[in-house]
Amino acid sequence: MPQTVKLTEFTYTQTAAPWMTLPATQQPHWHHHAEYDLIEAELSGALPLVAHSEIREAKRALGLAALGEARVLQLGDCAESFSDADPLTTSRKVRNIQRVAARMAERSGQQVARFGRMAGQYAKPRSSNFETVDGVDLPSFRGELVNSFEADNFARQHDPERMLHAYDASAAVVREVRAHWTGSAEELAGGPWVAHEALVLDYENALIRTDERTGEQFLTSTHFPWIGERTRQLDHAHVSMFAAIANPIGVKVGPTADPETVVRLCQLLDPHRTPGRLTLIVRMGREDVHVALPPIVRAVRRAGHPVVWISDPMHGNTISTESGRKTRLVTHIIEEATAFRHILETEGAHAAGLHLEAAATDVTECVGGPVPDEKALSERYETLCDPRLNPEQALGVIDSFF
Repeated sequence: MPQTVKLTEFTYTQTAAPWMTLPATQQPHWHHHAEYDLIEAELSGALPLVAHSEIREAKRALGLAALGEARVLQLGDCAESFSDADPLTTSRKVRNIQRVAARMAERSGQQVARFGRMAGQYAKPRSSNFETVDGVDLPSFRGELVNSFEADNFARQHDPERMLHAYDASAAVVREVRAHWTGSAEELAGGPWVAHEALVLDYENALIRTDERTGEQFLTSTHFPWIGERTRQLDHAHVSMFAAIANPIGVKVGPTADPETVVRLCQLLDPHRTPGRLTLIVRMGREDVHVALPPIVRAVRRAGHPVVWISDPMHGNTISTESGRKTRLVTHIIEEATAFRHILETEGAHAAGLHLEAAATDVTECVGGPVPDEKALSERYETLCDPRLNPEQALGVIDSFF
């Protein structure tokens, strides 16, 4: 049975969730597995990974950012590995978050709400069901919650037992993150909190718990979940589930988003217009952001939703080298981030912060700064999925943003 700290704030009974009958994209194919029902039952009876008091603290911190009184940093791996859920590795990641957040606080003159892409970032959406690895066509790697990174057809099969491994790894990471909680960066109580894309509905739904005192439902797999660009359909399961939970929530907004759709998302997910409830994570690419973002900002502001605006300048700026390796140019990342800030400020809104995929070690996955060119990428290209900034590059983005 998965184990973590005992939190007595929640009831653990599960009822059939209406969103689980709705369509959903990017989901694993594993319901035929002989142990699926037993695994779901085990997760549904597991202790929550985070407490509702912690979730509310994270929401309050985001509320300050929504009101223009704080900044936000989301930082961490594109895809976590179960093998990294040890105290030393987690401690290194937390220290990197604190270091980058301290630079953000110094440069902005405001306190920073800090979130790690950790303790649950084990599932990834993919644009294709198959990928070619060393000339062999295989089922796409969808994160260790779903299948293995190993380039083998059997290892790439979707396995629901991995949800239990994800739970155990997340519990270990959360324990270590809590050991590092302070009031730094700068004087903002609490954090860093954990965040991940709540992609796999079987896993996330099994970890929804009800607060006995208030009747609110909380997603206890994380403090701050977000919906990705590929799963934000208005009539699908992810949006329905997010509308029901009391966590602070995020939604990725890409270049194909239109103002009407984004306002409708705000109406569904933030009906009471609560500061800190909803964060819009803009990931449009350095060229599209100039055209796509201004009308969305104007429409959301006219509708009166006090959202937190942050920039993800990573996902819209991925390119491939001649050898086929994915990378990102730091100059492109900075270009989108600074354009985002200029647009928000021109529209009279608060450019609250940044959502960055970054490693805590000196990887060579993005070109720029200490990684002079594409040839240098092979020195320490270690990501399980998309290329990450190294710590020096992340600090450079912060310096250019402010």
